[in-house]
Amino acid sequence: MVASALAQTSPETLARPSAGASLDIDNVSHAFNLDGSTLHVLDHVSFDVKPGEFVALLGPSGCGKSTLLRLIAGLEPPNAGALKVNGQTITGPDPSRVVVFQDPTLYPWRTVWRNVALGPEAQGKLKESRGRVDEAIDLVGLGQFSKAYPHQLSGGMAQRVALARALVNDPSILILDEPLGKLDSLTRLTMQSELVSLWQEKGFTAILVTHDVEEALFLSTRVIIFSNRPARIKADFEVDLPYPRHRGDPRLAELRHRSLAELGLDSTW
Repeated sequence: MVASALAQTSPETLARPSAGASLDIDNVSHAFNLDGSTLHVLDHVSFDVKPGEFVALLGPSGCGKSTLLRLIAGLEPPNAGALKVNGQTITGPDPSRVVVFQDPTLYPWRTVWRNVALGPEAQGKLKESRGRVDEAIDLVGLGQFSKAYPHQLSGGMAQRVALARALVNDPSILILDEPLGKLDSLTRLTMQSELVSLWQEKGFTAILVTHDVEEALFLSTRVIIFSNRPARIKADFEVDLPYPRHRGDPRLAELRHRSLAELGLDSTW
């Protein structure tokens, strides 16, 4: 399984040399037209992400985190400001920036292999990409299930297929919109470790939206906390702990309390 790779990682490992891209969010604002009125979602948001960083975005539900991910993915342009990857302005979707959503959205009539192969197939590159498809499936620990159909998979296995489908494109930025949100607690803990292992193995830049403070701290090298809508940055700090991390670490507890305080939840913990 992928998790075994994490167990072999040196305790002093912070992050492997990166194949990821840099990301610059410069004074980005965004709003929607809602029944004739303007709904402001993002308000002058600015931050930079270094190549190979794993950044978690925390904030109240509906504050604009997922909207920001859509802008990073190039699914729509911002109303104001700019987003750049390696210094180049994002003008639309690109295979180097791949989104993994909460729902794996697998095609039920396609096998695991054929679901993972969707990207290369759509690009007309399936013939030369067969080895990459096999590698991506092996990387998420599903080599024995390549001929299985989605209805034969558990929730965790289906989400691994979604990750493999993203990784087959060899993304420089992996965009994670609550990808573990629908999993049961035990599967979610396992998948958290596997996600760290995949990030360390491939070296991509990761941007994660989650509502789970502990998950953000366990996975990421850095946490950015947003205010209520329209989202502004309230806090931005590094998670200064090596991998693998231990959930009982006193430093994690300190950062958890800090995060909860920024979210206005400290007294309820």
